[in-house]
Amino acid sequence: MPTLAELKQRFYSDRFASELLGAEILAAEPQHARCAFSLRPQHLNAAGVPMGGAIFTLADFAFAVAANGFSEDVTVSQNAATYFLAPAKGTVLTAEARCIKAGRTTSLYCVDVTDDQGVHVAHIDINGYTIHGK
Repeated sequence: MPTLAELKQRFYSDRFASELLGAEILAAEPQHARCAFSLRPQHLNAAGVPMGGAIFTLADFAFAVAANGFSEDVTVSQNAATYFLAPAKGTVLTAEARCIKAGRTTSLYCVDVTDDQGVHVAHIDINGYTIHGK
């Protein structure tokens, strides 16, 4: 089983999330991950709140770590339903991805995004598709 440091190194190659967004892996185990990033001005929309795309990118990154971090197969996002619940008030967003059901080729993950002030910012349901054997 890979260590947290090994997972961070592996998923750093997801450059959009790691470099542009600044997402980092806080914790991970099979079918579960917690990732976060600190909000910067470029993450905000014209209303001064985090852009939906930045929130979704964090959620998708947490899903990727949870679904792929401990597997030889590759699972990709097939479909996602995003529910934006409230504007973030804090300066750090955290996404926690949990597997609800994993089948042979499809899976369902729930991802909750909160800020450092306890605001539940978004809920995302992600349907994954598994490609067996890289």
